[in-house]
Amino acid sequence: MELLAVIKGLEAIKTINQEVTIFSDSKYVIDAIEKRWVYGWLQKGFAGKKNKDLWLRYLEISKIHKIKFVWVRGHAGHPENERCDVLAVAAGKQKNLLIDSVFEMEAGKVNLL
Repeated sequence: MELLAVIKGLEAIKTINQEVTIFSDSKYVIDAIEKRWVYGWLQKGFAGKKNKDLWLRYLEISKIHKIKFVWVRGHAGHPENERCDVLAVAAGKQKNLLIDSVFEMEAGKVNLL
């Protein structure tokens, strides 16, 4: 969910070549990008990695901006991080959520026949 939030935020920016600072409590997302793990995964075709579709989407949108990441501790009183958590929990409780068919297929939960 954190990776998709980063992607959607970047996709919402309508002017290219922007300096963007992303605050996140996801060490996984930040480390994958800042430590360049994602580029190694890309070279290996994302073998054994989840969310290939999202990582490819991030890599594409990241080309048009100057992005900096700042890690914030989750549930530690950071106002914007706390607000994002409230919104994410509320969204997860909504009825009739769309199915992430790529995730479901990768998890072996979708029968295509």
